[in-house]
Amino acid sequence: MSSRLQKRVTHFLVIALSLMALTVIGANAAQLREAAGEGSWVSPETIAQRPRNTRDLWREVYEMMPELPLENQYVNGETGERDEESTLISRLIRYHIFIKARPNRFRLDWKLTLADYLGAYERMVRDTYPGANVLTENPLEGDQAAIASLSRQQRDRLVHVLTSLFNPNYLSLVEEQANRELAEGTQETVDETSLEGEERRQRQVPRLPQSGDVELLLP
Repeated sequence: MSSRLQKRVTHFLVIALSLMALTVIGANAAQLREAAGEGSWVSPETIAQRPRNTRDLWREVYEMMPELPLENQYVNGETGERDEESTLISRLIRYHIFIKARPNRFRLDWKLTLADYLGAYERMVRDTYPGANVLTENPLEGDQAAIASLSRQQRDRLVHVLTSLFNPNYLSLVEEQANRELAEGTQETVDETSLEGEERRQRQVPRLPQSGDVELLLP
């Protein structure tokens, strides 16, 4: 093979491989955006850490808690039909994972998300709320009212259900704690404070600066 022909073949292969790489990158980007929902971006690291079939986990929540409101009466602006799969819990899960980027394995983080809905923690932004760009009516206010209508016991149970679905080890922790307390005969129910303390140790959240901390630096 002549050197000129070799150069042409090499040049052709380089172009072909470049086009293939661009195609793969474009496909992966589209899949990531689709997984995030409504065109919002999510990093590859988040997708890698996300449990399989996360999009369908809301169904399991309703199976365990059928008394929860569906809030799926909203109309899809693209199809003009009611989007029955856009439910309160599906939007809550997407808000927790994709909008707030909170860990999904710990009760504390799910409690923070419910606190957002109750107006007790971080402000929720209408324009970025799941469904805002697809549904003809923004579901944020309706979802906030639905969460507020739940009793404290229902909200606590919802936190337990969500945590157990995303973190199978959580149930083992609850069982171990209950067995230990049953053996000690001190309590009949799981100690919430003990569970939250264990989660804090697992998350290893750094301590925030407190007033007077500067004095510790003095000789």
